[in-house]
Amino acid sequence: MQLTSNVMDTALIFEGGGMRGAYTAAVVTTLLQTGLHFNYVAGISAGSSHTVNYVSRAPERARRSFVDFADDPRFGSWWTWLQGKGMFNAKYIYERVPLPDGVLPLDFDTFRANPADYRIGGFDVDAGETVFWTRDDVHEVLDLMRRVRASSSIPLVMPPVMIDGRMYVDGALGAGGGIPLGVAQRDGFTKFFVVLTREREYVKEPYRHPRAWHAYYRKHPAIADGILGRAAAYNAVREELFELERAGRAVVFFPEHMTVENRTHDVAALQAAYDAGLDQARRELPRWKEFLGVGVG
Repeated sequence: MQLTSNVMDTALIFEGGGMRGAYTAAVVTTLLQTGLHFNYVAGISAGSSHTVNYVSRAPERARRSFVDFADDPRFGSWWTWLQGKGMFNAKYIYERVPLPDGVLPLDFDTFRANPADYRIGGFDVDAGETVFWTRDDVHEVLDLMRRVRASSSIPLVMPPVMIDGRMYVDGALGAGGGIPLGVAQRDGFTKFFVVLTREREYVKEPYRHPRAWHAYYRKHPAIADGILGRAAAYNAVREELFELERAGRAVVFFPEHMTVENRTHDVAALQAAYDAGLDQARRELPRWKEFLGVGVG
């Protein structure tokens, strides 16, 4: 069956947040199970995983990626971090698990067949800016998942990723502090459905000790600059989202009570977060459908 989209004038945007994505994976599930198919999706960090699961139309994979999978003994720990593999075992998670014989295989055929445009953001360490990959950059599953890995590679927590001779880390170091609103605006969108992983009242505090950050990243100063500038960029984008809400040009999903952290590994806690997100998403669904003007079941 040929895949089609039914939301053409609104950009779907996913914020990152590590394992806080367990809560917002429920939004992916709800959108897909309801038949809300956006023709444009952008994500950064954990939001790039949501983007992949959404475009591949895999609601159960969306849940398992942020809940069940945390129980995998190869998922990551202090031991894998000490080995240089990352607190999250990045190469295994992104470049082994999605393969056809992996524990969470990705339906790459469906992903490619989906007509939706997508943007996955990673921070180019040499250029000092977030770049966005599109379907033009992806020809096989590892092309895709290596970019998702790069988008998700939190400094200190995970090692950087080399793609085509360039070094990348977590896209949240640029591009609105992790909310890819700007790329959707540059692509011509004026309506937005934005999925965040922090409560409405949240304000990001700036990192302290700038000299220490610059000393640690003296060979890659753009990383230190991105880390130190992230709070201001992030808070500014949230203020812009509040304005878009008031103008009737955005629906923003804010978790009511975020009960997990970005490095939570406890499956029961992650499942509880997913369940809470699912309950909230179902309550908000009528408002979403009214905003999108899509008459679906």
